[in-house]
Amino acid sequence: MRAAAAATLLCGLLAVAGCAADDPGAGPPEPTTTPSPSSSPGSGTTPTETAPSASASTSATDPSSPTTSLLAWEATGRPVEETVTTGGGWTVVVDQERSLATVDGPRSFVIAGDKRFRISEVLLDTGWLAVVRSDSLEERPDVATVVDLTTGNRSDLTGRSQVPTTTGGTWALQGGVLVHASVGPDRAYCLARRDLAAGSAETPWCAGPRHGFTHARVTPDGLGLMTFDDQRPSCRTLGTVADGTFTGWPGPADCQGWELVPIAGGLVWSEVPREHALDEAEVHVRSGDTDLDLGPATSDTLTWCAGATYFVRDPQTAGEPARLLRWTDAGALEVVYESKGGQAFLSAPRCGGDRITLSAFAESGDEQVSAPLG
Repeated sequence: MRAAAAATLLCGLLAVAGCAADDPGAGPPEPTTTPSPSSSPGSGTTPTETAPSASASTSATDPSSPTTSLLAWEATGRPVEETVTTGGGWTVVVDQERSLATVDGPRSFVIAGDKRFRISEVLLDTGWLAVVRSDSLEERPDVATVVDLTTGNRSDLTGRSQVPTTTGGTWALQGGVLVHASVGPDRAYCLARRDLAAGSAETPWCAGPRHGFTHARVTPDGLGLMTFDDQRPSCRTLGTVADGTFTGWPGPADCQGWELVPIAGGLVWSEVPREHALDEAEVHVRSGDTDLDLGPATSDTLTWCAGATYFVRDPQTAGEPARLLRWTDAGALEVVYESKGGQAFLSAPRCGGDRITLSAFAESGDEQVSAPLG
């Protein structure tokens, strides 16, 4: 199931059709200016002088024996067919049809989709909630309802907003900063950045000709992206966006990068080394001047939450549980969740600011659980 989903995602990226907000059949976007080498990702990307050095010493931690430090997991009380995200005293439940988000906390309210616009993202952070609805026909721009959880004020982001949404694309929220895909002048495929408290929005960077981007990861230490070109197979480049420039990261093998999370003093990133196994990733970390191999992971699960980077590891041998691991700012690799007996797999973890939520699907019984992060 997960392999098929990953393949579908990459096929969508290769098409680059979703880069146009109003015409999904349009070709790839053209930028308004010629990008610098650092903003033209793909094979042969030249990092700027601010890119991390690739000549750091390399050592390896033993991914087969991380420390076990299980979190205090609690059942959400909802079946895995529904999707729960918790944090900050709030619980958001999306129904199985992905047509309704029910929000409970200091106040209760609902955010509804419809038969065409299904809920595709729930982003919950301390003080803010964004519920994204995407067009099931992939023809119209996403609609996102943003809620200030302190005041209850709501606003909708659409394809007609001053900085518009576009059809599909990446979304991320952290610390009151919301980022998503957008469309700039001459239909360039751009990154939108919104300061929710200030009510401001900008497009700090646009992809180069016949390039797109996805897998935005926002942390207090920066904004990471995966960019891709229109080759088949697509050449993927990881990097960060700052001061209007995309800076390519030279760590992954050519064209194999998948996700990148900026952390204090370094980066955590994943690579997919085999194009025919898109769900199988390897996780690495740059900590100071040392690169560490954190071992196998499931692609699309690299998640930063409350000072640590989490990722899922499917069973590596018969009888092993599925695990959720984290790399802490203190430099420790820990197992924080293990599935029950039998064949199992886990969803990507869902961060709620001060809590993390996980869905587990196992032969011995499914569960949806949440844990506080101190």
